[in-house]
Amino acid sequence: MKRSIKSAKKRPRINITELKNREKAVIIDAVEDKYSLHQLLKCLCMAKSSYYYQRAVMKQSDKYAEIRIRIKIIFQENRNCYGYRRIHGELKKIGITVSEKIVRRIMKEEHLTVPTKRMKKYSSYKGEITPEVDNIINRDFHAEQPNTKWLTDITEFAIPAGKVYLSPVIDCFDGMVVKWNIGTTPDSILVNKMLEDAIGTLLPSEHPLVHTDRGCHYRWTGWIERMQAAGLTRSMSKKGCSPDNAACEGFFGRLKNEMFYGRSWVGVSMDDFINEINSYIEWYNTKRIKQSLGYMSPAEYRHSLGLTA
Repeated sequence: MKRSIKSAKKRPRINITELKNREKAVIIDAVEDKYSLHQLLKCLCMAKSSYYYQRAVMKQSDKYAEIRIRIKIIFQENRNCYGYRRIHGELKKIGITVSEKIVRRIMKEEHLTVPTKRMKKYSSYKGEITPEVDNIINRDFHAEQPNTKWLTDITEFAIPAGKVYLSPVIDCFDGMVVKWNIGTTPDSILVNKMLEDAIGTLLPSEHPLVHTDRGCHYRWTGWIERMQAAGLTRSMSKKGCSPDNAACEGFFGRLKNEMFYGRSWVGVSMDDFINEINSYIEWYNTKRIKQSLGYMSPAEYRHSLGLTA
């Protein structure tokens, strides 16, 4: 409000229509000893009833004070990366009823914003090394059961200490990161170890479809042999078509927006940075709620369905 008064004093020809009623009321209170209320209301194009209403509201205590504190706590406990919908979902889980509109307004007032940034995507394409396979998944990322459709790719993190590469397996059923491997070189060891670990979680009857891009790692004999030995079906995106693996790309986007971007990594060692990625994925699987899962985390969702103990 103080900014509104200063703005009005600096710009005598301010457009009255740009001011909100509360701002107009503050201006009137600031100069009411010099001008009559009738003159000020007429000058500011404000109804007398609106003025008295705004004065009454400003005298009231903040009825959302407790909710405001709770929103701050939820935001901070979840890596400062929850938007108003997820915070609204968390509030519902603990029995606090308030509209999404109020949550969004409070977050705006408290400057609780999630930074976003886009960087150039890492590419592992090295040409047509081995024969291509069909795009069986065909952008249908819905799965009725766990371990029926898996997605994978590699993403790169560049920090002052060097470059780090993450290779995860994402389950289309609920977005669970089944297994992941982190290294400093985007080689076959990175992806093959991840695949072996993921295969180790399967029951004998489970043989998921595994969708990848056309990166060289997924066309080398080591990857193909492991896929065949486990009875897994390969699916591959079209060349240079990231939407064909959109659900995996979406995970990378959330990961980088919520954990990587907007922070200084100066002085952070490679080991410490890798620990940060591991910590985020553990939180993502067990704590981070998703609207599509009824505001539950993947682990909570599976537990609610009786799929896990």
